[in-house]
Amino acid sequence: MYAVGERHVLKLFPAVHLDEVATERDVLEAVHGKLPVPTPELFAAGEFGGWGFVHMERLRGDVVKDVWPALDGPGRNGIARQVGEALSALHAVESPVRAPADWGAFVHDQTTACVARQVSRGLAPAWVEQIPGFLDSVDLGDAEPVLAHTEVMSAHLLTRDGRLTGLFDFEPAMRAAREYEFVATGVFLTRGETGPKRALLDGYGHPVDPRKVMAYTLLHVYSNLAWYLREVPTGATTFDGLAEHWFGPTG
Repeated sequence: MYAVGERHVLKLFPAVHLDEVATERDVLEAVHGKLPVPTPELFAAGEFGGWGFVHMERLRGDVVKDVWPALDGPGRNGIARQVGEALSALHAVESPVRAPADWGAFVHDQTTACVARQVSRGLAPAWVEQIPGFLDSVDLGDAEPVLAHTEVMSAHLLTRDGRLTGLFDFEPAMRAAREYEFVATGVFLTRGETGPKRALLDGYGHPVDPRKVMAYTLLHVYSNLAWYLREVPTGATTFDGLAEHWFGPTG
């Protein structure tokens, strides 16, 4: 991603990721002006010389990841609440993304490969052996997929004077269960802090089951639980405990 002057950003996609151009283009068009947080205006998108590109508006503000450590409790809670409000609005937008076409089939396929995936990424045996039983205990059926960003984290948010001034990087967007969205916010934004977790859920305004979010943490397309445990240390020894610590409003 390259800034071009004060108003423009050019995002380039190598040939192997050309399919992401259409996703980012279509989602930017669908959400622009419909969220309580600014999103980049789309100027153009296409392919040139074997590379894909998206030409979009440059948003202003400080990256939340950079300023979060210096924020006090009310400051963090305020940002988190605004993220929840933005997600509520995002999930009400009709999705221009049609993948995955069958959410149930996606969940089944991710479940089938889950243990092998987590083992390959170095997850400790004490956690690995709990995966099948935990997933069997969580009812993920009958989810109504919504338009989900899937990577709403502190690195993809901008802020200025306590207000969110930008949400960007929509190329990983997909149709997903609501709870799938909160994997990224729990691990890469609120990080187990009770105040921000509660504020985000209050801003969202819809019930969010932390056990379902935990299940989708294991089934996420980029899931790496060993890494997440290093990012957000916990004294939990079970997935129920981990669900409450990372995603519950009080844990």
